[in-house]
Amino acid sequence: MALDGVFLNLIKKELESVLIGGRAEKIHQPSKEEILFTIRTREGAYKLIFNTSAGTARVHITNAQIENPKVPPMFCMLMRKHLSGGKLMKIRQDGYERILYFDFDSANEMGDICRFTLAVEIMGRRSNLILIDSEGKIIDSIKRVGQDMSSVRMVLPGMAYQVPPKEKRLSIFDFTIDEFKKSLSEYSKQIFSKALTRIFEGISPVFAREIEFFALRGGEKICSELNGDEIDRALFFINKTAEEITSHKNRFTVLRTKDGQLKDFCFCSINQYGSLMVTKDFDSACGLLDFFYSARDRMARTKQRASDLFKFLVSTSDRIARRIANQREELKECAERDALKLKGDLIMSNIYRLEKGMGHAEVEDYTKEGMPTVKIKLDKRLTPSQNAQKYYAEYRKADTAEKMLTSLIKNGEEELRYIDSVFDALTRAETESDVIELRAELAEQGYIRSSRIKGKPPKALPPIKFLSSDGYEILVGRNNRQNDRLTLKDSDKTDIWLHTQKITGSHTVIKCRGEVPPDRTIEEACVIAAYHSRAKKSSNVPVDYTEIRYVKKPNGAKPGMVIFTNYHTVYVTPDEELVERLKSNKV
Repeated sequence: MALDGVFLNLIKKELESVLIGGRAEKIHQPSKEEILFTIRTREGAYKLIFNTSAGTARVHITNAQIENPKVPPMFCMLMRKHLSGGKLMKIRQDGYERILYFDFDSANEMGDICRFTLAVEIMGRRSNLILIDSEGKIIDSIKRVGQDMSSVRMVLPGMAYQVPPKEKRLSIFDFTIDEFKKSLSEYSKQIFSKALTRIFEGISPVFAREIEFFALRGGEKICSELNGDEIDRALFFINKTAEEITSHKNRFTVLRTKDGQLKDFCFCSINQYGSLMVTKDFDSACGLLDFFYSARDRMARTKQRASDLFKFLVSTSDRIARRIANQREELKECAERDALKLKGDLIMSNIYRLEKGMGHAEVEDYTKEGMPTVKIKLDKRLTPSQNAQKYYAEYRKADTAEKMLTSLIKNGEEELRYIDSVFDALTRAETESDVIELRAELAEQGYIRSSRIKGKPPKALPPIKFLSSDGYEILVGRNNRQNDRLTLKDSDKTDIWLHTQKITGSHTVIKCRGEVPPDRTIEEACVIAAYHSRAKKSSNVPVDYTEIRYVKKPNGAKPGMVIFTNYHTVYVTPDEELVERLKSNKV
């Protein structure tokens, strides 16, 4: 997907309507490639996020709860120095280029009011955030670009800011039919949709494909093969979309797969995928981007802060899985232990016929019908009795090994499930506090060393709270230790406990208040439990539920591991919209 110039222009208009005249109250840097401003206006405070990551570069107002690092990075400190308290005077865009310029009036070191410009360049892997002084010189950037990275355009402190090279293209809001046809002739050998992205300024591939879909009735052609009707239909669609945008009648659309995976977005309705994609409309460009990227950004921040923990859990899981596989192979070899005992028995029953120095013994197997003759290998150095005792010793060894291996495999499988549960909790961690809790849990279980935290450790967050449509509180544990507290200490015996069946996930509890909750509440809680599990992207997920009184923790079990009886099972499909709606209710 791509945040194109037209979409960025719509973002600009939304930001202008609420932010102009506001002051930069707070500035934070949540991660290496993003900056978060709090702009205070007469109407209230707005959080403005600038993201320069290659796959998620954008700028918009956000309502997401973003945790900031304890120690601000150097670039964040520089931004605070020059822009804290600064007044946002203007937001500019050159045509429909993917660059926005935020002009702030702020006091310099001498106390004089100066103009500082923050340029956010939305250009894929070349995206950047650049602070420019009143003379057009670069103060610094979130990504410095030296000569070794680009010989065309360097971005370094002290250099004059240069606008990236620009190609001359048409605007969907202002062009003539002759200009359009002339441009088509210049790209006569290209696929129509690809040519459109070269002809028009600021449109993304998904919008270009939508023009082609409408004009060619779902087909594909190169530009030289287009007929007059097809060109007219393309012009009609472009002009209609431009008019809807100008009159503020357009819809902002998100595309996602049927299993809920977000794929793309656009400033108009998208029909080219038919029933393959599900669409969701938004009234606001900022609201769309906040919805589209918030979960993805949370994951990216968590991975950045806990990359070492992810690697450790993956390597530990692989090591345990390999160990279990080897033990299962050894267990297969123990399956022949009864044959060893039989050989010892046959030797002892025929010992009067055997002598020391024999290489093998041919005896009748009295355990089988017809008593067939079998050949048993003997050690010439041993007496018949010693050979029998040797087979008995091998039998006892194999029998003991089988019992030990069975126990080791069972313990290994439980350990693997535990590691998987920690990994699952880590993938759903939202804050640094969640990550610290998981580190502490692993240290408590002896997997990693306990690390000292500088300063005051962040306060552990409570369970995630939801409110069902019938008014019942639903709680979800954030990690294994919290799962134990929620289930075994903080809940009443008549509360209902839920968990995905044989699938790693969080403990979920319905606070029943001594009542029997209606079926709708139980079904919603099942959806929440399935959503907070490894089966988040699946369908028809089995969720077991029972009263807390039937949930027990075995002695010596690892955190989060319980057994339960008297349960019922419901099959549900995780629904992100339902989960978010129930989460937004006040508890």
